[in-house]
Amino acid sequence: MYTYGSIYLIAEDFDQSISFYRALFERDVLNQNKNRFAVFDINGLTLSIMNGKFDREHSDEVETKGEYCALYDDHTSIVKAPNCGKVVINLSVDDLQAEYERVKALDIAENLTKIRYINAGNPYYYFCLQDPDGNTIEITGKYEGEV
Repeated sequence: MYTYGSIYLIAEDFDQSISFYRALFERDVLNQNKNRFAVFDINGLTLSIMNGKFDREHSDEVETKGEYCALYDDHTSIVKAPNCGKVVINLSVDDLQAEYERVKALDIAENLTKIRYINAGNPYYYFCLQDPDGNTIEITGKYEGEV
């Protein structure tokens, strides 16, 4: 039986990603392993950031065993690969308009959309943005305005 560990993002610029998620989540890193891995706790679930350059730059600090598999182990290529947007981090807030204004004012968002609406069997309002590595973040919540 599985237990939930973490979803983690392999970041090209670790410090920039940490700053981005610190501002977005309005909280500090819960745990950090050197400049290789950092964990954020979001109400009991974790999202982690892995420094895609750490293992190459600090090979004297990293021990690996077992067969190398470039698909999973070549972090340098992984961080350079185009992000096609198949994974979306979905977050929910109580007041979507207030959160939109807060995120916009932070000036950290790549490709920030306006608030939008969709009804595909379950109607909801949302806006999207991207983190420094092009990962899509969709924020949903209660909204009383017009689109």
